[in-house]
Amino acid sequence: MKIRDILAEGRPSVSFEVFPPRKDLPFAPVKEVVERLSRQRPSFMSVTYGAAGGAQANTAAIASFVEKCGVPALAHLTCISATEEGIAAEAAALAKAGVENILCLRGDVPSGATESPLGRFRHAVDLVRALKPHGFCLGGACYPECHPECEHMEDDITHLREKVDAGLDFVTTQMFFDNNIFYRYLSKLRDRGVTVPVIAGIMPVTNGRQINRICRLSGTYLPSRFKAIVDRYGDMPSAMLDAGVAYATEQIIDLFANGVNAVHVYTMNKPEVAERIMFNLRGLVGDDDR
Repeated sequence: MKIRDILAEGRPSVSFEVFPPRKDLPFAPVKEVVERLSRQRPSFMSVTYGAAGGAQANTAAIASFVEKCGVPALAHLTCISATEEGIAAEAAALAKAGVENILCLRGDVPSGATESPLGRFRHAVDLVRALKPHGFCLGGACYPECHPECEHMEDDITHLREKVDAGLDFVTTQMFFDNNIFYRYLSKLRDRGVTVPVIAGIMPVTNGRQINRICRLSGTYLPSRFKAIVDRYGDMPSAMLDAGVAYATEQIIDLFANGVNAVHVYTMNKPEVAERIMFNLRGLVGDDDR
């Protein structure tokens, strides 16, 4: 099923994200994660490319397994340094695997490069244009606190508008921990004519050390009340799990209450986190029998 059709239903929905194993590691553990996550009946499940694209060979296989579990799959596809032949081959592999949805990403610039390599696929918009004629439902990424490589928010929104005009059906945000940042960003997008569905990306933080690294890379703002949670419980795994799930649940409830019906949870291959969040939301998503 295509994600644009799921979003068009207008009901509260929650999706999850998994990352495939490195090419030298077995599939079985990730398949177990997918099976557990699928039992929560997410609206879809996205499958990443892995660190710096290192697991791309496994993306189609895991996405195909997601589909076999009865959940629509969203396969990540990066294009930096790609060739037309390579992109065509990856798209064909995904279509053969029964995948109808692709998240179009630029990907990381190769280590040591000072700028994006020359070639047709220098930006995500180039990938959108290449894939649009093939009938996939296409998603993209957006950044409520501005892309780390873009100096001005207005320029960043201009780039996003270019991707939408090229054929994106929806966009998913980078994680954020202050919903007001998201609401202001959504208003800016609508004012600039970006009218496609915007899925809110939520990261349940269950590891205090992990969040510091993530925020350094992404520039994500941490509200004082969230910092207090990490400062108090960051070195207490069980307590941090409880606190992280509670904070993410509160964010999602607030989003639903304010009319944001689509939420994507960055589950980091931790089905126990997804299970606890979905238990908390069982009445809000219209399924009291979870």
